[in-house]
Amino acid sequence: MDSTTLNMDCASYTELATELDAVVAEIPTRIIAEPATERAVARRHARVRITSNGTIAAAAMVVAAVAAVIVANSPAYEPVQAILEQPLGLVLGPLTLSLSFKDFVNDFLMAVFFLLVGIELKYEMTVGQLHTPRQAALPVLAAVGGVMGPCIIYFVINAGTASVGGWAIPMATDIAFALGAMSLLGDHVAPATKTFFSTLAVADDVLAIIVLALFYGQTPNVGWLAASAAVTAVLFALNHAHIYKARIYIVVGLILWYCMLNSGVHATLAGVILAFSLPVQSDLHLGNLRRWLGERADEMDDAYDDDMHILGQHSVTEGAARVERIMHHVTPPLQRVERAISTPVNFFVLPLFAFVNAQVSLVGVDMGALVTDPVTRGVYLGALLGKPLGIIGMTALLVGIGFARLPHGVDWRQVVGVGIMGGMGFTMSILISSLTFTSAAEITAAKCAILAGSVTSAVVGCVYILFVCHKKTGRASDAEKAVAKQ
Repeated sequence: MDSTTLNMDCASYTELATELDAVVAEIPTRIIAEPATERAVARRHARVRITSNGTIAAAAMVVAAVAAVIVANSPAYEPVQAILEQPLGLVLGPLTLSLSFKDFVNDFLMAVFFLLVGIELKYEMTVGQLHTPRQAALPVLAAVGGVMGPCIIYFVINAGTASVGGWAIPMATDIAFALGAMSLLGDHVAPATKTFFSTLAVADDVLAIIVLALFYGQTPNVGWLAASAAVTAVLFALNHAHIYKARIYIVVGLILWYCMLNSGVHATLAGVILAFSLPVQSDLHLGNLRRWLGERADEMDDAYDDDMHILGQHSVTEGAARVERIMHHVTPPLQRVERAISTPVNFFVLPLFAFVNAQVSLVGVDMGALVTDPVTRGVYLGALLGKPLGIIGMTALLVGIGFARLPHGVDWRQVVGVGIMGGMGFTMSILISSLTFTSAAEITAAKCAILAGSVTSAVVGCVYILFVCHKKTGRASDAEKAVAKQ
């Protein structure tokens, strides 16, 4: 089978991968591996379970944020700030790059985070909840309401002040925090509600990215914008030409990031563009893969000699290498990149971003003035009240006029819980606040309100779901089990 032939989409790949995993799981590792190898495989599986756990990833970011607040109010604050402002430079021929360490985190590493967000968006639009307009309509429009509510509250509180430009700060829901907190609630949240909330959070990120691009860039540089457009065209041309080597896209994506950094459009958006250019297909005829693997296994079995050292069994080792090369092509580039960056993003990029940007020093700050600051009130009340009012209100409106129905297994008590948990904003909110304000007082007020709003929304949301949604969710779960048995 030629590894350059096409085609299979994400859905077909996922179905095949699931089937292959099931077959492999039935084979005891000890049949084909030494005990030490079997233990190594078990440890690797354990690491995968840990690094793919959303709750643990969210906890890592919380720990980093708490550590940042502690450092900011200790004697270590000034030395740490000196490190964060340390300039980093790179010269590559005629191209020069100079960023502080903090800017490197916010502009480059966050572009990698946006790459992961873009991959999740493209996956959802290809085979997930955003695949069909009817499925996506209710949570997507609920996300629109959840964006409008906080912005309106902030705008009303800050109308007529110089801080009104921060209207977008409380609009975003942090996916990692919110889904991590919701996963802690276990069976108290119906599976359909988690799906609804995940789709809403993804749509929320799309809206935040659009707002970031339209309202929070610098003065555009036409030349660099044209260069960014040209590089973007190259990325999508590679996709159209059925180029499946992920490394090529990454190299071109780095060039796009540099162009956007100089264009006045926020450089992190290069990650989203790169994600949407990545192919979602495999360059194999996956329908023939099982037969081909069977043929190669038979060939290797016939060539294997029990009495010969493995180094002398060239047919076997060459056959195994050929299988390895072919199996690498099974996974679409979109998923290859996701697997490569998801753990570093969740356990390095986001915690580092949290530590760098949650440096809120309250030494010498007038707490009374901080609490009454319109920025603090606008961000805090926008997240705590605007989010649930927007999400619940838009959902009620759409259901009330008959435009949509609640998904099966989701009731109004769960919708209220989703609305409250939606107030957990962090990553995008802090990023927007750092782009909006230059005054230290305004930045401190915004960051304090973001942290306080996220914590309050998490606590109130968890308590509400634990005490209000428990019984209802339990009965729904029993009913679903009964239906499944029938």
